[in-house]
Amino acid sequence: MILDSTYLLPLAGIAIDTNLLGAILNGKANMKLEDISISLIFVLELQAKIAKLKVPVSTVIKAIEFIMRAFNVVSFYKPEVVRVSHELGEYIPDYIDCVIIATAIVLKEDLVTEDTITHKRKKIVEGRYKVSVLRYRDLIKT
Repeated sequence: MILDSTYLLPLAGIAIDTNLLGAILNGKANMKLEDISISLIFVLELQAKIAKLKVPVSTVIKAIEFIMRAFNVVSFYKPEVVRVSHELGEYIPDYIDCVIIATAIVLKEDLVTEDTITHKRKKIVEGRYKVSVLRYRDLIKT
């Protein structure tokens, strides 16, 4: 399963309503930590988000080191990811989002994101590429 960078913010001490990692650790989500993959581009995106919030550099470094150790981190420059990213550009205006979705497609793994534009294009992604686009609430046990 590919996670969007938003779900990684708690690793830097930033509270979010959709704390999927916390839900997984507490047995409230239908997945395990070892099921998670992320795109390497998330690390950059996460750094940018955290920098805006003025999180101490030492915390940022620890979060990044944890991510690199704990999750399968997929290169965004793999030829197949680049090819699919360009295809997706026809439907999705943000290239970073295209890379994230392409990573899921290339790995044939579902994508978990709260991104509105990605969810608006969900039918295209699911129909053409056979990858599910999910939200936090889709994975939480009720």
